Amino acid sequence: MTVDVLQRPTRTDRRARAAVAVLFLTNGALFANLLPRYPQIKADLGIGNTAYGLAVAAFPAGAMVAGPAAGALVRRFGSARVAVAGTLLTGVGALAAGLADAVAVFAAALFLAGAMDALTDVAQNAHGLRVQRRYGRSIINSLHAIWSIGAVIGGSMAAGAIALDLSRGEHLLISAVLFGAAACVALHYCLPGPDTEPAGQAAEPDGHARPMAPHPVAHRRTAYVLTALVLIATAGILVEDAGSSWAALYLSDSLHASVTYAACGYIALVGAQFVGRLIGDRLVDRFGQRQVARTGGLVAAAGMGLALAVPTVPGTVLGFAAAGFGVATLVPAAMHEADELPGLKPGSGLTIVSWLMRLGFLLSPPLVGLAADATSLRVGLLVVPLAGLLVLLLAGVLRPRGR
Repeated sequence: MTVDVLQRPTRTDRRARAAVAVLFLTNGALFANLLPRYPQIKADLGIGNTAYGLAVAAFPAGAMVAGPAAGALVRRFGSARVAVAGTLLTGVGALAAGLADAVAVFAAALFLAGAMDALTDVAQNAHGLRVQRRYGRSIINSLHAIWSIGAVIGGSMAAGAIALDLSRGEHLLISAVLFGAAACVALHYCLPGPDTEPAGQAAEPDGHARPMAPHPVAHRRTAYVLTALVLIATAGILVEDAGSSWAALYLSDSLHASVTYAACGYIALVGAQFVGRLIGDRLVDRFGQRQVARTGGLVAAAGMGLALAVPTVPGTVLGFAAAGFGVATLVPAAMHEADELPGLKPGSGLTIVSWLMRLGFLLSPPLVGLAADATSLRVGLLVVPLAGLLVLLLAGVLRPRGR
């Protein structure tokens, strides 16, 4: 296989960009439709914060189990097909979670949704990076911005469904059918043929790409950078999880906001994240990913830290917005750089970062839940400013301006 590098995108490329954007949108919207329903599900199941945190952790647990298989599935079936199949099954898992009448059923449904989401995540990013290579310039942040649009759409749909008193089954069935159909249509316009390899792979006479053998020192450097990229992406995930798993609960239980207003915490986070990703490519081109990440880490730490220090409903919503804006470019940057690291098998860097960063989703819910039961949810949410500080420490592995 050869590397896709074109000077000017063709009509096929532009259609493929639109198609993969739809895949990102549906991925963001499907699960976001379920998240604002968490307080109702928790209340109906009659469980405490610790049990709730452990149940919600089934989603990242499913992702951790299925994640390592993503690369092999993409190579065998193609990134577009894997992304669409994962989207359809994620919708099924979200619907089952919304209808669950027992904690075990709730956790099992989230496990399925998490496993399918992990496959979709790797596959859609692999296809997006393939399209990016054909464009010859950065578009990955804009694709993740579309994911944020999808999350805002999904969260807004859920808030509207709650306000209209739609049952969880009706609401989540509409979501699964609508976004599943959109993904199936998008599949027709994705790039044809086998997935191509990132730059830095040596082409063999048989037409297949082989990773170039690294010097031992280069290998150690690659391992160090990959580890740092995993931690940076995990920091972004920790902040996203704080919004998805705990924002509605914190606003409704600790700050006594209405159910509809409580949904605004997550919507504010992903909305601000969308803005950050929308302008992210230009910011990175101008200032370099390293400076953008450091500034973002500071914004997330300061914004959410202030909101927790002086707790009010409007201030907390703004704090979640600052956190979302601050971490907007972290996951796209980590995935992009990991996908281009030398000395790795094709797709390995992307798969490793996408897989291991989900440790943030796996560990965060039970740890925050334990902290909430032992002290308060306000203390548990200190994970957000701490994640921002972690980015400040590790951003040096990212590319500075001009590289």
